This record gives sequence, C-alpha cells and structure tokens, in this order.
Amino acid sequence: MSDTLTWFAQLPRSQSIFTPPFGPFFVLLLLQKTLVSDWLTGNKVGGNNNGITWCLCALRVGRTPRSRTKVTMNVGTAHSEVNPNTRVMNSRGMWLSYILGIGLLHIILLSIPFASVPVVWTLTNLIHNLCMYLLLHMVKGTPFETPDQGKARLLTHWEQMDYGVQFTASRKFLTITPIVMYILTSFYTKYDRIHFVVNTVSLLTVLIPKLPQLHGVRIFGINKY
Repeated sequence: MSDTLTWFAQLPRSQSIFTPPFGPFFVLLLLQKTLVSDWLTGNKVGGNNNGITWCLCALRVGRTPRSRTKVTMNVGTAHSEVNPNTRVMNSRGMWLSYILGIGLLHIILLSIPFASVPVVWTLTNLIHNLCMYLLLHMVKGTPFETPDQGKARLLTHWEQMDYGVQFTASRKFLTITPIVMYILTSFYTKYDRIHFVVNTVSLLTVLIPKLPQLHGVRIFGINKY
C-alpha cells in the first residue's frame, strides 16, 4: 500500500478527466467503492486484487511526462522589414480598403442635403488628392523606430515605398487611382469649366511628385528638411 501511494505521489499532474475541478470527486468515489468492495469480499488491502492500485492507475490516463511536454512560446508576429513603410501598400486587402474608403467618403458627401452631384464629385476628388499629397508626398519619416541610421527621416512615404523601386504594382495603382477619379469627376460635372480647372490642378499636384525624375528632388528647397 505504501509503495503504491509513493508511486502515485511521484506522478506528474494529470491531463485526463481526473484533473481538477472534478478530479478529486472521481478519486474519492473510486476509493470509496474500492474499499467497500474489498471489505465485503475479504480481500487484503494492498493485495494483488486490491482496487486501489487500479484507481490510482486510472489517474495515469492521458498523462504526459514532464520531460516530453511541448512548450510553445508566443513571441508575437514580428515583421522582417527594416522599414514597414516600404511594404504597407502591398499588404493583403490594402487596395480594397483604399477603394472602399473613397466610396465611403463619397457616400458621406452625397448625404449632405444642399450639395449637388457635381459639387460632391469635385469635393471627393479634392479631399482624396489632398490626403494623398499630404500622406505620400509631404509627410517624411516613419512612425516606427527603424535601424537604418535615419535614412528614412528625410524621405517621403512615396520615396520609401518598395525601397525606391519605380513602376511597381503599388506605385502603378496609386498613380492610376487619381486619374480614374479625375475622369469620373469630369464626367459627372459635365465638363464644367470651373470644376475642370480645379480638378486638373488637383490631379497635377499628386501626379507630378510621382514622376521618377523627381524622386528625392526638392524643388526650390520645399520640404527639404
């Protein structure tokens, strides 16, 4: 009996149905049934027919030795990019989210009671191009701490994209989108002269900085530092 209890005490924690919070109840029921059965049948406690040994062995079901237990550490989802700004537009669903954002902006502007359809299209185009100019061609640096010795500090987001490689898929997408917006806006404004001039100037402000010839160039020193 003592040898059995010593063996039971050295067992690791159980992974079976006998673990807490219901484990102690199963053990007590099995022990009680075993002791009563041994007393009625006249079996010697701790003998070969003792059910206590079977009860303790039941706790062994589903056990895994501690030396073989696999420990998994969650260290997060770190990226391998030195500068995440270079690949943010290549992220899954980024292009779709970009288009949906433009559509949501247009719907919000359409809900304004006193705004006509031509005005709404022009406002959508202007707001889109203004945000694109500020985020891609005006703001420099990164919101991340990058180990690049401060090289990205003097570069705009457009210049950081794809490590400066020209004519990538993301660059083409961001170049075609304002052109498509310009065409749709011109159509729905019925090529009104005032709307046409405003939208044309707005388009040029986001297309000219995207030219490969102007990569890293600061005209008249604007936005140099």
